[in-house]
Amino acid sequence: MVVVVSALVGGLFGGRALATQDRVAERYKVFSNALAAIEANYVEEVDTDRLVYGAINGMLQTLDPHSSFMDPRTYSQMRERQEGRYYGLGITIQVQDGDITVMALFDGAPAHQEGIRRGDVIAEIEGESASGWTSDQAVRRLRGPKGSPVNIAIRRQGYDELIPLEVTRDEVSIPTIRGAFMVNASTGYVRLRDFSETTDDDLGLALEDLAGQGMQQLLLDLRDNPGGPLDQAIRVANRFLPRGDMIVYTRGRIPNSDQDYHASEESDFTDLPLVVLVNRNSASASEIVAGAIQDHDRGLIVGETTFGKALVQSIYRVSEGAGLALTTARYYTPSGRLIQRPWDGTFDEYLMYSMRDQEADRQHSSTDLKYTDAGRQVYSAGGIEPDEFMAGPVEGFDPTPIGRRLFARQAFPRYAQKYSAIGDTRIREQGRDRVLVDRDFDMTDEIVDDFMQFLAQERVAIDVDALADDAAFVRAMIRYTIDLDLFGEVDARRHLVEVDPQAKFALTLFDKAEALTRLARPGQPVEP
Repeated sequence: MVVVVSALVGGLFGGRALATQDRVAERYKVFSNALAAIEANYVEEVDTDRLVYGAINGMLQTLDPHSSFMDPRTYSQMRERQEGRYYGLGITIQVQDGDITVMALFDGAPAHQEGIRRGDVIAEIEGESASGWTSDQAVRRLRGPKGSPVNIAIRRQGYDELIPLEVTRDEVSIPTIRGAFMVNASTGYVRLRDFSETTDDDLGLALEDLAGQGMQQLLLDLRDNPGGPLDQAIRVANRFLPRGDMIVYTRGRIPNSDQDYHASEESDFTDLPLVVLVNRNSASASEIVAGAIQDHDRGLIVGETTFGKALVQSIYRVSEGAGLALTTARYYTPSGRLIQRPWDGTFDEYLMYSMRDQEADRQHSSTDLKYTDAGRQVYSAGGIEPDEFMAGPVEGFDPTPIGRRLFARQAFPRYAQKYSAIGDTRIREQGRDRVLVDRDFDMTDEIVDDFMQFLAQERVAIDVDALADDAAFVRAMIRYTIDLDLFGEVDARRHLVEVDPQAKFALTLFDKAEALTRLARPGQPVEP
């Protein structure tokens, strides 16, 4: 009987497997024949890699907005972000008007130590002009073994000659904690801008340091955080949730995709009053953290409705260093919410979500209704809705279209290039028309007036009267970009939090956050 049953089962499923293999082979034959015909007959020479990569991307775009193919360079960059380190100079570059331009750099990285700053143009690499190069060409020449030097020459606004520099490559740590400091005598602030394999460890160190400075409550900033590894989201949530609490669960079709994740470690911060800042660009892993905190009434969520990405991607390395990010499961918050937003056929409306303004209230379906531990209503199908709504898509501000256009066109970083820090001797020559400031410079009306003159010189068409509605935003962004370029992200963020409308609003809500946590824990007194 065993032999007969085995034969029947083998015949049934074996036949299906063979049929599936046959269909795959037939489709592969169609693809390979089409590729061969293109290579042999197209009017111009073709790049076979580009054809194959494009075909794979086209195939994945029939699935969902987040399954994607990564060529070797993109795959390598993704792994660097996940690992949180690489060997190089510690800069982000982009081609602008044919020039290799520094767009960002990490505090303490080799480039930062040598005085390179945002807006600098890398004009030469090892004596060769970099004009007209692609960013890939520049990256290949700038990367290299730890300890090896690279000679570059930069062009900077206000300098008549190129500035030669020798920069020694080193291991660059990609920070995901972009600021941890005390806002006041009792309130700590942590800016968690990304997730990588080092995030939980970095957060643990930051929290311990703040606790040593007297922290009694925490403002956790997850705005503009696009997410990262699932395990790090679980560990971060575990920092604030008691052992045993559900954090997230996943469901899918493949083996091992159905998993329940609970807080498994004891933490010193499970009773710390907590307010979490989110916005429309908070996605994926950051939504897992915010969703778990909200569903357990552990803290107050403040800001905008998050992006709404509840798809789990598994990373597969394929041939020749390329990779595949394939959706293999959906995740659900502890209350059972699937917060994934629906997408349109071309994904255009879905991917443009962050460009649309939000309202405090939106329509819900009764089928999407769920409840937190304390019985509060929350909803599926559209991101994590904040407990306290306040629009603020640009660094906590909600500027007019004019202010947003200035921000998008990099007007503030371009203006900041004329400033230098007093006592900074990394670049010996100070150049022409430099404005010297110290770490605690006053943000005066004269600086704002000078910025307006700069816009006029740059021929940026601005209605000055209309821009008056953005006066606080303009003032904050001028200060923020100067601080960021000259004194680093911690100083920049510290000064920005003082005027950031969302952050200022959040700082008034700790009493509500504390009362909410007590409400969810039976036996603890609740103030009326």
